Amino acid sequence: MNIQVPSSQLKRDNRLSVIDCDVHPRMKSVDMLKPYMSKRWWDYLQTYGQRKRHGFAKGHPYPKSQPADGQRRDAWPPEGGQPGTSLPFMREQLLDAYGIDYGILNPLSPSGQGDQNPEFSAAVAAANNMWQLAEWADKDARLRASIIVPYENPEAAVAEIRKHAGDKRFAHVLFMSRTAEALGRRRYWPIFEAAAEAGLPIGIHAGSAYRHPVTPLGWPSYYTEDYAAQAAAFQQCLSSLICEGVFSKFPNLKVVLLESGFTWLPAHLWRLTKFWRGLRMEIPWVDRAPTEIVRDHVRLTVQPCDGPPNEQMFQTLMDHMDSDELLLFSTDYPHWQFEGDAILPPGLSDGLIGRIRVDNPLETYPRLQEAAP
Repeated sequence: MNIQVPSSQLKRDNRLSVIDCDVHPRMKSVDMLKPYMSKRWWDYLQTYGQRKRHGFAKGHPYPKSQPADGQRRDAWPPEGGQPGTSLPFMREQLLDAYGIDYGILNPLSPSGQGDQNPEFSAAVAAANNMWQLAEWADKDARLRASIIVPYENPEAAVAEIRKHAGDKRFAHVLFMSRTAEALGRRRYWPIFEAAAEAGLPIGIHAGSAYRHPVTPLGWPSYYTEDYAAQAAAFQQCLSSLICEGVFSKFPNLKVVLLESGFTWLPAHLWRLTKFWRGLRMEIPWVDRAPTEIVRDHVRLTVQPCDGPPNEQMFQTLMDHMDSDELLLFSTDYPHWQFEGDAILPPGLSDGLIGRIRVDNPLETYPRLQEAAP
């Protein structure tokens, strides 16, 4: 389902060639947060720890047989530590190997997001932001950080955005896809407002604090069901943002769906638009079709690619997408989403490849545009 793109073909003269919108750094240990936390919260972390992010987890990755949460087997640094913990090895395997001009960091755990203790969640999120700068962005100018926010504590989340709003090392504001309430609900609007004021997109990554089952029918029996259900979470997330009127209220806001898959989008929008036409009196603030709203406000990363098995079918899918502006390049490093140099799905024209690799990310992330040659 991927096409081979040798590293030698990634550079385009002296212009930007590749912007990776989903890179996962990892802490060697939670002790790396200590310099960025007050004594009170560091002592709290040592005493109580963090709640496990999945109901099935008991002190090990979920599932247990999947080392380090699905990392590439070749991504274990030679100096030791888990995949994603070594900046020199990330340079070798990702930034240099694929000629990455910018990589956007999306730390996942321990991020503090969604923790039941709202003040502790804010403290861990703030420490993560400082850790990203000190250990990654300040050591390699190609890397950009995410503003991790304690989104279940909107007041603290807004404060964190405004603290870093002027810092060009941050690219977007990071959410997980399964929040305590549907993401378009009014409780989250102050966060969207602060992000829009700062000119920052909202990045929504697959994941959850697992306050609720991962499916509408309860907890699944198998990890396969759990993983496949990620797409359904993004569908509901997108519907909520549209139907609650987030994009009408904040017309300059951009949202990036990270590690969401994207082949589900056309059918979901067809269905949502059909019912919007018949029920628009219920949500009069949605004054145009959901398909149009998504073209203006929503972007999706290409990995993991859940596309059809041949190029002709994939081209049909791209026709159904009905826009060359929706997809952003990503590797999901160091997770294993493609083999070798097969970094892009099949059936893409040269022009669309250029848009996915550079033009669409630059238009989505204006701060990268400011820094680009």
